[in-house]
Amino acid sequence: GLCSYLLIGYWFKNTEFTNAANKAFNMNRIGDFAFLLAVFWIVLRVGSLDFNIVFSQETLSKFSVTDITGITLLLLVGATGKSAQIPLYTWLPDAMAGPTPVSALIHAATMVTAGIYLIARSNALFSLAPFTQSVITIVGLATALLAASIAIRQNDIKKVLAYSTVSQLGFMFIALGTGYYVAAVFHVLTHAFFKALLFLGSGSVIHAMGGEQDIRKMGGLHKHMKITSITFLIGCLAISGIPGLSGFFSKDEILAGVFGSNKIFYGLALFAALLTAFYMFRLYFITFTGKFRGTSEQQHHLHESPWLMTLPLITLAVLSVIGGYIGVPEVLGGHHELAQFLSPVVPHENFHLSHSTEYILMALSTLLVIASILFAWFKFKNYQGEGDAKGFGKILRNKWYVDELYDAIVVQPLMALSAFLDGIAEKKGIDGTVNGVGKLVNYASRQARLLQSGQVGAYVLLMVLGMILLFVIQLFV
Repeated sequence: GLCSYLLIGYWFKNTEFTNAANKAFNMNRIGDFAFLLAVFWIVLRVGSLDFNIVFSQETLSKFSVTDITGITLLLLVGATGKSAQIPLYTWLPDAMAGPTPVSALIHAATMVTAGIYLIARSNALFSLAPFTQSVITIVGLATALLAASIAIRQNDIKKVLAYSTVSQLGFMFIALGTGYYVAAVFHVLTHAFFKALLFLGSGSVIHAMGGEQDIRKMGGLHKHMKITSITFLIGCLAISGIPGLSGFFSKDEILAGVFGSNKIFYGLALFAALLTAFYMFRLYFITFTGKFRGTSEQQHHLHESPWLMTLPLITLAVLSVIGGYIGVPEVLGGHHELAQFLSPVVPHENFHLSHSTEYILMALSTLLVIASILFAWFKFKNYQGEGDAKGFGKILRNKWYVDELYDAIVVQPLMALSAFLDGIAEKKGIDGTVNGVGKLVNYASRQARLLQSGQVGAYVLLMVLGMILLFVIQLFV
C-alpha cells in the first residue's frame, strides 16, 4: 500500500496526482483494517496464523458458524480493498496517475490480484461460509457490470483499461464466489499477460502522441505504429475471449462454472463479457483506425516506439496467445496442468456439465463476442468524434456519479464533523483548558505579588502576626 501510494504520487508537484495517491492509500486502509480484524479473530481462536494449522480439519471443526462467517466477511472486505471491488473500487482508476509501467505491473497484474489470492488461498474457510460466497458472487457480478458500463464511455486510454481491470477482477470474484478457485487463479494468470500488454501498448501510444491520452484526438495510428497496433489488437482479442487465445480458456472456464451454479448469474456474466469485447474494440478502432484527429504537430512526430518499448509488447503478445494452454480443459483434450499444480492447496472443481453443454456454451459466448466486436467496428470504424454525452451516456461518462456520492455521504459529513470538532472540542475545549490554566496561574501570580509591597514594616508586622497565630494554634490545639 505504501509503495503504491508513492508510485501513484510519483509526479508529486501535480495536486491531482497527489490526491489520487491519498485516495488509494486511504481506501486501502479500510480494507487493511478489516483484514487485521480477521487476523486477530483467527489468532484469538487458534493461536496461530500458519496455513497448515488454521486450515486443518481439526482446527476448522473448532470454529463456530459465527466465527467462520465473521472471519470470511472481514477477509472479503480486505480483498475488496486490494482488488478494487464495490464499494472500494474507485481508487484504481485514479491510480492511473502513476507512470504507465507502474500501471502495467502493479495495478493490472500484481497488487490488485492480492485479494483474489487471499480468498483462493483461504478456500478452506470460504467453502464453509455459503453466505459469504454468495456475497462474493454478487459483489463480483455488480463490479464486473458496473465497471464495464463505465468503460464504454471513457475517453482516456488508460482510464478505459483501468475500468477494464476492475471489471476483470469482478470476473475473478464471480469464480471465487461460486467455488471455482482454480478458474479464478487461471484468469489472474492470463489477465496478467494481456492486461500488461494493453497497458504498455497504451504507453507506447501516449509516447508517440507526446503525452496525449484522449482517444478522441487520435485515430489512424496503425499505419504509423504497426507493431504497437498489432500487439494491442492481440491483447484486445485475448481479453475478449476469442478461441485459441489465453483469455478464451480462463473466461470460458469461469462462465461454465457459473452456468452450473446459477443460470441468472451466468446470463449477467455473459453480458459483462460482451461489454468487455465492445469497449475494448471501441478503444482499438477509435485509436488505430480512421483518420488522425490530433494536431498537425502531433501528426508530424508520430512514430513507432523504440525496440526497448516494442520488445516487451511482442513478448507479452506471444504470452497472451499461448498462456492459456496451461489450463486447457478436458473437454478440449487437455489435462489442465494449472489445476494439477494448484491441487495441494486449491481443490479442482468439476462442473458436472456434459461435453455437449460445454461446447454449446463456448460456441454461444464466442458468437456473441464476435457480434459485439462487429458492432463496435460498424459504429467506430469511421469515428469522427462525438458530441456532449446526454441522458444515460452522461451518467456513464461521469462514472455513475459514485465519486460524487461518496463525497456527499462520506467526505463532506466527515469534513463538517472535523470543522465542528475543530471549533468546539479543539478551540473551546482543548485550547480553552490550556489557556484557562495559563490565565489561572497568571491571576494567582498577580494576587501573590500584592503580598510583596516592598515595605519592611509590613513584613515585620506579618511575621509578628504569623508568630501569634502559631502560638494560638499551639496553645488551643
